[in-house]
Amino acid sequence: MTVAVRLSGTEITDDGRVGGHDAGATLVRRLLRVFPGSQVVGEQAREGQGFTVVPLEEVRGAVVVNMDVLDSPSLWHTLHRHDPEPRLMNFVWWHPSMYDHPVELSSLALSCALFPTFCNSERTATEVRETVAAWTAPHLYERTRTAWVNLGVRLEHAQPRREPPVPVVLYPAISLAERKRPELFLRVVERVAARTPIRVEARLVEAHLVSEGAMALSRHDWSWVGPLTASRQTYWEHLSRTTAFLATAWEESYGLEYVEALVAGAVGVFPDRPWVWAIVPPSYPFVYRDADEAEAMLHRAVTDTAACRREMDRAAGGDLQAWLWARHDDDVFDRAVRHWVAEWFPAP
Repeated sequence: MTVAVRLSGTEITDDGRVGGHDAGATLVRRLLRVFPGSQVVGEQAREGQGFTVVPLEEVRGAVVVNMDVLDSPSLWHTLHRHDPEPRLMNFVWWHPSMYDHPVELSSLALSCALFPTFCNSERTATEVRETVAAWTAPHLYERTRTAWVNLGVRLEHAQPRREPPVPVVLYPAISLAERKRPELFLRVVERVAARTPIRVEARLVEAHLVSEGAMALSRHDWSWVGPLTASRQTYWEHLSRTTAFLATAWEESYGLEYVEALVAGAVGVFPDRPWVWAIVPPSYPFVYRDADEAEAMLHRAVTDTAACRREMDRAAGGDLQAWLWARHDDDVFDRAVRHWVAEWFPAP
């Protein structure tokens, strides 16, 4: 089975690799690993390392996995010029609540009603179906095909712990988008830093490095704000010496960055939101309802880290790492996406 992965803005490096370390680039690489010898839809044809870059107009016979879901109907028309029945599916890897304009919601609903849609979590799949039901006609809703699996992480990437001399608190996101509530993160870490020595680290996409929020955080002598790591290996090296992270997002579709940090051994402090309970054990102890609770939990995480890790283990039946490995291994993702591509697009 050959697939053609389409994500606008995908960077292909000079040596023929998919560049970037954001979730989108990571998922493009993962799909290419699942379907060896496949294609990336790009502007100019070229050879990559283990894949081919092909303009959309030149795609022939491949299943197009479109990560820019709102564009699927227009992609279908382009493919239809050369193929009477284009094979096209959506991959929803973000939370549908990121859209709130009626045109965007209608476009999302129509796309997911017309084309089979693979989602990055059960919550995302549920919201996709709710959006289709609310923004399209009943006969379109009835033909909706969705499937989901948790994205999972490459568990073998986790490295041995290296505890830092000063506890490191991570801002566990790469943007300062409003739904991440960075102002809450800053308010809480300021309080904790006034009580005990910590080093706060934030690695952001380039567009957010010069934002007001980044400037507000970087002005403290206990904080560091910089660009994303140069490689996945460096990324996991930094996680191996991260003591704790403070999640503040109001909504997430899955929460890949948080799962990776937990797998690396960091103590995670989370808001009491539905998305959180989809990725941690039901009795996970570090879930706050307000800023005061967040401060108290984060302070404990950096001053009594070993005890906090023991509590996390108890919440997971004795071993949080084993619990995470059983539920967030990306091998499950690999098997699921192969199954659904074959189910929706059987070989002739």
